Parts: sequence; structure tokens; C-alpha cells
Amino acid sequence: MTKFEDSLWTDSQFVHNYQDDASIYLPFRKQFFETGRFIFENSVSHKSEIRVLDLGCGDGLFVKELLQSFNVSQVVMVDGSDEMLDTAMKQIEEHRCVKFVKASFQKLLQDDPLECQFDFIFSSLAIHHINLEQKSGLYKYCYDHLRPGGCFINYDVVLPPTDGLEGLYLSLWHQCIVSHPDKDRARNLHGIPDQYKANSDNIPDKLDTQLERLRKTGFRDVDCFFKYGIFSLFGGYK
Repeated sequence: MTKFEDSLWTDSQFVHNYQDDASIYLPFRKQFFETGRFIFENSVSHKSEIRVLDLGCGDGLFVKELLQSFNVSQVVMVDGSDEMLDTAMKQIEEHRCVKFVKASFQKLLQDDPLECQFDFIFSSLAIHHINLEQKSGLYKYCYDHLRPGGCFINYDVVLPPTDGLEGLYLSLWHQCIVSHPDKDRARNLHGIPDQYKANSDNIPDKLDTQLERLRKTGFRDVDCFFKYGIFSLFGGYK
């Protein structure tokens, strides 16, 4: 697979374009975040001391929403991109409970810089950049870093079970971008689904395969909580 340092996520312009346009070309991003927030609220928000880990934190919007609504004791945000970490810092710089760690998933698996356990682990559109065996290793990493009763959820793209469905879902994604109310900005993003398919940095796996890997790791109540085309929110509990 492509090493993180050789991927597009080390390109500042690519990262800035993603940050500027994600709300347009990521269908139902708000609803995916709302579902994740609901799971957090009904799974761990009752605890007196809550620790959150965000793997591949990106722009930090999901954690920002959690911190605005819940009393979180500690947050660790991990990303391999300096630009993404800088954006996340600006989003939540007023919260002193947040620690930022620059590390790729490969580094986490080879030389773990995190010592504590967490109640809630979240990842957003990042894990599909590693192959299936590395995904399995990362799922075990998440399981080992969860406290009993903790929850891991992953908002990511998945590989459809057939080529026909993949074509259908990519067309659905394209139509969602074309139909966006901000026509001027969306016009330049119509090719995003084709770019996603052609980008060798993207290594999605089938949803059923990943759910089974989570179960084999030891997670319970494993399920897909929300899905739209190739986009899926799934995970489980320890």
C-alpha cells in the first residue's frame, strides 16, 4: 500500500481543497455526525470521566460538536497531516482537554504513542486508506484501547458487494453533488466520485467483511448504524 508520507494527504493544496469542499461532496455528512453523536450520548455520556480518541481526526468537526454538548474529560486527536491537525487545533483551541498527536495508522500499529484507554473511539473517512489486514490490526488496536463498555465507530467509504452496485452508488454520489444548492461551487466537484475510484490511495473493503473482522476481534453489538451508497457508519462495543 501507499505509505502515508507518499499519499495526497501530505499535499497542502489537496488538504485545503478537502477542507473547503467537504460539506458539498460528502453526502449526508451532517446526518452521519448526528448519528455518531446520538450513539455517543446513549452509550458513554453518562460516565463521570469520559475519554475520547479520534483516529484520523481531519478538520475536527465531530469532536468540536461533542465538546459543545457534553462534559468530556480528555480528547486525543490523531492525524498524519500537519494541515489537518492545524485546522483541528483552530476548531477547538479553546478546549484545554484536547491533545494532538501527529501519527499515521502505520505508526500507531508499529510504535504506539498512546498509553491510556478510552470510552469512545471515532474515525472519519480515514481507515479506507489501509489494506484489510492493517484494518484488522487497527480494529484490534481500538479494542485494546477501549475501556469495558466503550464504543468504536467508523464513518468511512466501503466497497459494495458487486460491481453493479458500486456503479450505482458512484452514480448516486455524483447526482448528490450535482444537486447541491451551491451550484457554482459544486460544478467544479462533479468529478470527485471518478477521482475517488481512480485514486490508488483508496483501499475500501466490503462492509460485511469489516463487520466480521470486528466481531472476531471481540467487539459486541457490531452493526452498521447508518448508510448512504458507499458511505457507512459502523462499529461495535467492548
